[in-house]
Amino acid sequence: MPGFDRESYVIPADALEERFITASGPGGQNVNKVATAVQLRVHATRLGLPLHAYRKLRALAGSRMTADGVLLILAQNYRTQDANRQDARARLLDLLEKAHQRDARRIPTKPGKAAKARRVDAKKARSSVKQGRGRVSFD
Repeated sequence: MPGFDRESYVIPADALEERFITASGPGGQNVNKVATAVQLRVHATRLGLPLHAYRKLRALAGSRMTADGVLLILAQNYRTQDANRQDARARLLDLLEKAHQRDARRIPTKPGKAAKARRVDAKKARSSVKQGRGRVSFD
């Protein structure tokens, strides 16, 4: 899988658990207790990702991924279960798309020893020229 195609990617059924939970927050007696928040539990090891994509997914997920490789995505922005379910799956696909992007190779920024020696020699040459000039005095 060299690239990632959102439209054709199918999440394996054994890799995904979906739970509906009641969103916590302020409320009282008249609060609607319907479970609209969606929690996706994605077993990342079962997604069949290449090694580079799996490593990057772990880095992108951060604290949302457990030690066993289960990625937790909570969607509660919308008022309906279906909208939250679609939001959670879209966020999962966004993460997978970012995980498949390869980073550009890092360009080494530390100069070599030869370049440093040339710079030091040039600096010494400039300082000796400045010392040879002497000071100009105005009458």
